[in-house]
Amino acid sequence: MSLSDRILKMAGLGPSPSPSGPARARVLAVAAQKGGVGKTTTAVNLAVALARFQNLRTLLIDLDGQGHVATSLAAVFQDGTGPSLSDILLGHGRDLTEIVHPTRIENLYLTPSDKGLAAAEGILSGRIGKEFLLRGTLKQARAGFDVIVLDCPPNLGNLTLNALAASDSCLVPCDMSALSLAGVIDLLAVVETIRDRLGHDLGVLGILPTRIDRRNSRVTRHVMDELAALYGPMLMDTRIPVNSALARAQMAGVPVFDLDASGTGANAYRDLADEVAFRMGLAATR
Repeated sequence: MSLSDRILKMAGLGPSPSPSGPARARVLAVAAQKGGVGKTTTAVNLAVALARFQNLRTLLIDLDGQGHVATSLAAVFQDGTGPSLSDILLGHGRDLTEIVHPTRIENLYLTPSDKGLAAAEGILSGRIGKEFLLRGTLKQARAGFDVIVLDCPPNLGNLTLNALAASDSCLVPCDMSALSLAGVIDLLAVVETIRDRLGHDLGVLGILPTRIDRRNSRVTRHVMDELAALYGPMLMDTRIPVNSALARAQMAGVPVFDLDASGTGANAYRDLADEVAFRMGLAATR
């Protein structure tokens, strides 16, 4: 099968219709092979927009040991005590629902990262069925939410593999750089491997162009042309611009909608939530 045929196959096999019963939640991994492409910014503001504007009961899980999700939402979230995510993954807790925390945003819940994740990732490498440990812990959580968003580490290690194997589909942020474009190629190769070797029907929800800078139109146009040529059917319609409010909101520990509700960054992530909800088959009830 040619590269173009494989791309079309992956694009055409997105998530199946929303399940009913105990496994109702759709699980979306936000994944990128390299850092600095707006992955966490996307995971945070997308999850907030799905909860706030789509009225979806949303769980945001931070699988990145740096803990930037909790930092980005520090003003609306207070971590509790008890077991950590690494404890649950290593089998020291019963289920991920034990570490789900509410936020001050209606419909939004958070499972924060912890400093033990880096060590846990190494331990997981020796476990049988290591790629499916996260999927097992999500069974009960899926029954309590409409959508679960996973913020993956900026690499293709065991935690990212666990996230992809636990997800119905993945969203791949790509900024306007050659390195980010190469990272998309690597990540989609992993998606194809998961489908072929693990037998997991993982869909690609889309590739999300990020950090669009009108002042650097030549480079932007070149990368966008490359993305369109390689992955046209997978490209999201939404474009995330370079926007100072996104960085300022992250520093303030609030979603961008609370800092600059009518700005280009907020509007872009609200549009993204609309597009994601549509592509995932999640009915909005505004």
